[in-house]
Amino acid sequence: MKKVALFLANGFEEIEALATVDILRRARIVVETVSVSDTKTVTGAHSVPVIADKAFQEADFSEVDVLVLPGGMPGAKNLNEHEGLGKLITKFNGEGKRIAAICAAPMVLGTLGLLADRRATCYPGFEDRLAGAQTTGEDVVVDGNITTGKGPGLAFDFALRLVEQIAGPETRREVQRGLLL
Repeated sequence: MKKVALFLANGFEEIEALATVDILRRARIVVETVSVSDTKTVTGAHSVPVIADKAFQEADFSEVDVLVLPGGMPGAKNLNEHEGLGKLITKFNGEGKRIAAICAAPMVLGTLGLLADRRATCYPGFEDRLAGAQTTGEDVVVDGNITTGKGPGLAFDFALRLVEQIAGPETRREVQRGLLL
């Protein structure tokens, strides 16, 4: 069974993080939320506190197949500044494992040089932080092992695309029906 690690940093976009966790779990995909802050309690951009399953330093990523980065500010900036996360993302990319980022969070991938010569999308105004990417402005873009999403209003589209990639199109359709989409 595929396992997902979704990273939370203070200032994360609640809709993007929680809708993605919810939709992936509806698809019976194992999701572990991981705090990159000093504690497991992480506060979103709109002052919603969330308790992560694990702190970064105690998480075991050896059985994780997909890394997910929600956006929001200053959440995406905080993810971008986390050295351990940057190393993990680089390792996953080198192994061809799936990485997904939405809203402002694709800037983390841009900082690491992982979007050079790839198609990507992000929240409007962050395009210059996706070094070398061909920014499309599309809602969700998949280029190889990297999936990027545009922003909070498209969190369902982003999460459903991940469901399709991880569990297949029939599971995506099943989850969509359950969500009345």
